[in-house]
Amino acid sequence: MAEVSGRSLSAYHLEGAASANSAVSNEEFPFYCKLHGDFRYDSIKNLRSDLAAQNKDLSKALVNAANRFGFIVAGYSGRDESVMNLLRSALSTPNPFPHGLFWTGMKKAPVLPAVELLLEDARAAGVNASFVEVETFDALMLRFWRNIDGKELAIDAKVQKISRASVSIPMPGPGKGQIVRMNALPIMGMPGECQALTFKSPKEWSDLRTAASVNDGRLIFTKSDTVMCWGEEALVRGHFPDIVSVSPQDISAKIADTDNHLYIKQFLEEAMSHALVRDRPLLTRTTKAGSYLIADSHSSDQSALEPLQKAVGKTSGRMAGIFAPVDIEHPHAEQVSWAEALRVSFQIVDGRNWLLLDPDIWVWPPRARPEAGTFLDKRRGDRYNNVYNDILDAWLSVLFGKHDRKTAFKISAYEGGTSVETPSFTIGARTAFTRRLAS
Repeated sequence: MAEVSGRSLSAYHLEGAASANSAVSNEEFPFYCKLHGDFRYDSIKNLRSDLAAQNKDLSKALVNAANRFGFIVAGYSGRDESVMNLLRSALSTPNPFPHGLFWTGMKKAPVLPAVELLLEDARAAGVNASFVEVETFDALMLRFWRNIDGKELAIDAKVQKISRASVSIPMPGPGKGQIVRMNALPIMGMPGECQALTFKSPKEWSDLRTAASVNDGRLIFTKSDTVMCWGEEALVRGHFPDIVSVSPQDISAKIADTDNHLYIKQFLEEAMSHALVRDRPLLTRTTKAGSYLIADSHSSDQSALEPLQKAVGKTSGRMAGIFAPVDIEHPHAEQVSWAEALRVSFQIVDGRNWLLLDPDIWVWPPRARPEAGTFLDKRRGDRYNNVYNDILDAWLSVLFGKHDRKTAFKISAYEGGTSVETPSFTIGARTAFTRRLAS
């Protein structure tokens, strides 16, 4: 703010809070308020007991603003009950959020019930309230900036510090000497279409996640301006009684430009994960961080995991003495478990499609990963060079069995179905490699 505008930005915090409401009333904008205080001063709220209530003067300033402006909430989950109660209290005032209440969150990230309830109550009070999915805060602000007409050239130059240019850098020729193995497999065949769905009423990510869950992963969804899906059409129609149409949609152009269509990248990664775990003692989970293949300790046939067991020893277990944190949503302590895992991701490099394999360890429940840090560091402490190479070979054996590296495998997310229902991939078993340039 200070760099772009050339003006200083003062923060209203717990010390000097009484002047905050006057600043809002006098339209001394921009207005920067730290409800939890500032580490530069003596007063700060960071303990559970501190966060139970908010400062009276700062709260009054927020409610005052809520009666005059619209609110966009960014980068906040809604976990502090005192803050949520403060926002909800604005709904009982004469003119709550006259220009709307818009809560932003990362695509596919879960939305807390407290946030959904606030938006529902706001709509009941006549407020234009919605949950808005975004990629990142920077991307959100850039979209705002692009839609402003008559931008000042001096300010625009500061915002647009980096401009895109087309370049042509020739690839170096092959060298001689030691080969460095990479962790990427070539993807020789990709799905080119899926199903586009239309409904009588709009569908949120929560609706799509529920549909995927209750159908045991037999449906895979993504969403932009259109809801897209892989899976049996009959399952889709059976789950959504208000569906209007199911039609083929060509996604090949979007696959070739995943940098500008990140939702397609995650769509592909989830589909590849389902295809790779079929008929193997593996589970698959997709989070906002990526898609994972996880050793299934409950599978009746563990024989396919033998190569991995030879490389790392046990493939799953419990973390002795480590429990997941207890909070409002999770009132009971859970012992933390782990399992060997493989993160899979899709990338396009030099016009070619690649499947990246990154050995990792999955933690149950996922929210306990910070508590498991010491355990993870110890278990992964020696996974360099030869050890990492052995683990990568072991995972390839788990996925493809005994195989010739020259072999290409065709895998499908589901058995049967049309091309728009079942995504299929052809993947080579030889990992990419690079040589040192000739001197």
